[in-house]
Amino acid sequence: MAKEAEQAQARDAVDRGPILIWGAGAIGGTVGAHLVRARHAVVFCDIVGDHVAAISDPARGLAIEGPVAQLKVVAPAVTPDAVKGTFRRIFLCVKTHETEAACRQLLPHLAPDGYVLSLQNGLCERTIAEVCGAARTMGAFVNFGADWLEPGRILYGNRGAVVVGELDGAATPRAAALHALLRDTFEPDAVLTPNIWGFLWGKLAYSSLLYMQGLAEAGIADTLARPELLPLIRALCTEVLEVARADGVAPLGFNGFDPAAFRAGAGEQAARESVAALVAFNRPNAKTHSGIWRDLWVRRRATPADAQIGAVLPVARAHGMACPTLERLIAMIHQCERGERPMSDDNLLELMRG
Repeated sequence: MAKEAEQAQARDAVDRGPILIWGAGAIGGTVGAHLVRARHAVVFCDIVGDHVAAISDPARGLAIEGPVAQLKVVAPAVTPDAVKGTFRRIFLCVKTHETEAACRQLLPHLAPDGYVLSLQNGLCERTIAEVCGAARTMGAFVNFGADWLEPGRILYGNRGAVVVGELDGAATPRAAALHALLRDTFEPDAVLTPNIWGFLWGKLAYSSLLYMQGLAEAGIADTLARPELLPLIRALCTEVLEVARADGVAPLGFNGFDPAAFRAGAGEQAARESVAALVAFNRPNAKTHSGIWRDLWVRRRATPADAQIGAVLPVARAHGMACPTLERLIAMIHQCERGERPMSDDNLLELMRG
């Protein structure tokens, strides 16, 4: 009984105080709105003034739309320069390439015994740990689909994997409390893992396929379903995952993605089955195109390619490995950003030919 009471006290301690959502876009807005609906104290922070104004306006609020959930909440929201006080839990939800700058802005508002949770794509936890300290960094992997539509409106297009864990794999009261929070308010199937890096590297491989789709006209499911692209899909995933394994990481799967199917030397049939499972996962989703595609062709802005999937390349070089397909993909993404390459399904055939 004494041990149970001690654990309960530890859990109460890590749960106390409001949550600061730094970046109230697709991911932060969706998760934060669910926390507010569950009556948790949340403060949103975002650089888009009109979005901040909408969230805190009782007449407008933050609306989550789509087939998964429809809700509207009103909560305190500020721009980064107007954040006040300190927080024990900060959920960082900015684009990968904005991580370091955001961490330096939020650092004065992070309590000494608090943590920053990375609800982002890529290996952002490494950057957060460098700025805020490894002990004040928590890892997460998310694969649900959401899009920022306009100030005060976010599409929650589909459920997907939600995983949290300590960077060193330790079982801690704060990790257990965070897992319970997300499971009870947002994703009932949320997972607490001792191998968060396995999920993050698995998502990097899958993200290479989302960047691939960003070059094309067709959506995620239709692009992955093209049988002639299977060699390209295998090349991208194998390059990323072999780098992960060389770096001592055991990649983990999710939502149809099976890292074992893309081992060097793995048979074509295993890859075909995993791709079919990914198509089945993506086919019914209201979010049909990747966030990369939206960056390039809807919002007309630079992607986080270098900071996200590009993070694989220095690790590969450190192990004397090459990732030629991944490098060509990143180069083509940059051509699209500069207006030198149009959106076209034929881009993928060119990428595959080398």
